[in-house]
Amino acid sequence: MQESMRVPFVLRGEIIDDCTVEHGGRHGQARFLTPDIECALGRLPLREPSRMADLYSLTMDDIVEYLARLGKALDVRTNRHMQEAFALSCRTSGLSEPILRHYYELIPQSFEPAVVREMAERLVGIDYLEGWVEQASAVHTGVPTRVRAFGARCVHVIAGNVPMVSVGTVVRNAITRSDAIIKTPSNDPLTATAIARTMVEMDREHPLTRHMSVVYWKGGDESVEREIYDPRGVEKIVAWGGFASIRHVTRYLQPGLDLITLDPKHSSTIIGREAFADEATLESVARRLALDIGAMNQEGCVNARVVYVQSGTDAAGLARANRLGELAFAALQQLPEFLSTPHKAFDAALKEEIDGLRYAGDEYVVYGGRKNEGAIIVSQNDAPVDFARQLACRVGNIVPLDDIDTAVRSVNAYTQTIGIFPETLKTQLRDRLSYQGAQRLVSLGAAALFEDAATPQDGIEPVRRMCKWIVEQTSDPVMLDNLARGTM
Repeated sequence: MQESMRVPFVLRGEIIDDCTVEHGGRHGQARFLTPDIECALGRLPLREPSRMADLYSLTMDDIVEYLARLGKALDVRTNRHMQEAFALSCRTSGLSEPILRHYYELIPQSFEPAVVREMAERLVGIDYLEGWVEQASAVHTGVPTRVRAFGARCVHVIAGNVPMVSVGTVVRNAITRSDAIIKTPSNDPLTATAIARTMVEMDREHPLTRHMSVVYWKGGDESVEREIYDPRGVEKIVAWGGFASIRHVTRYLQPGLDLITLDPKHSSTIIGREAFADEATLESVARRLALDIGAMNQEGCVNARVVYVQSGTDAAGLARANRLGELAFAALQQLPEFLSTPHKAFDAALKEEIDGLRYAGDEYVVYGGRKNEGAIIVSQNDAPVDFARQLACRVGNIVPLDDIDTAVRSVNAYTQTIGIFPETLKTQLRDRLSYQGAQRLVSLGAAALFEDAATPQDGIEPVRRMCKWIVEQTSDPVMLDNLARGTM
């Protein structure tokens, strides 16, 4: 039996390492020790907002420089805290060691000056973060209105499916000059902690360090959460994760507390008849489909689960769909290990469902799914499997269609990303898919690529919402005097 890993708290520049409370990882995996959250409650919420003034002594140049130093210090090859986080993640995460190593090695890139400036400019606007920006008025010419984006006191309930969630939270908090309480997830309790500990060692007294706290508590503990989610000390809650996590938070909402949810979504694929133009095109489509299903071991909301294919549903159409399934499964097995591997904890209930399909007569063709290698299920009609919401561990379901409209009608408010082939089909469908609820439309194969982090997420702009947008106006005193006299 492996020893429980110690996960200290980081409270506004102080490390609390008296870890005495044991917690179980998800699915019976690695256990870890933390301090008792009760010892930190009184110090977590910032009840005096004026204490954020030190953040506004920083220019954006100061913030960029600090984050650049931090990024260099987070090199997993030399940073013992990141090494410990990596080791624990290998035990708690749904991602395998090669994939995790790839992500940990990429972490410093998120702190590079050009990346940070691009994020700040496009996600909020540096001018608004740095000062008061005058707005044109169409009503009262010459009467100035100025707007500025201020940071807020935030609680971040983050997800642990990939370590980059912790990274993005730290960067977003810094560029908005916010005060952050980060609640770590049980499947990644140490990445955000490792970053915060590095910040303390780098510069304990820096405002960005002093306004960062990273702790863990078991979600749903009402006595703890009522203390933390108190609008006298918190203004914004940014909540990632499943329905249960979001429901825990919503019970505490009241005036003065703004909830920003990045809640669970499902992603899919739409492939047009052009995929079947020739064998070479089909092989290329299969490889790109394997990427959308298998990258990050299908741990992300962005990964494809159900794949709608305009192959036709007659005998020839089913043969085309089955051929795509065969090729996609083969391509899935050939993905590089830093992107995808056989799942180390294949879902037992899902395995039973897949095994059951083998006895369902002619209704399904199943490629793979014998062990933990993943699977491609090809429906032999135009309907997904009835357990489509459970698809995980590199399992996709190809659904043959006569009419692409069937795929469009499947989209709803829970649909995040749709990978589409060919590009002409994406252009043709993008407005309709948006009406239906889709939030991100990408080229087939690019679902798990984040080529541009400075974009909206889940249909909203969460970083803009993390800010408080303050308005300052100057009015004409003569106009006001006339108004008071009733002589307007």
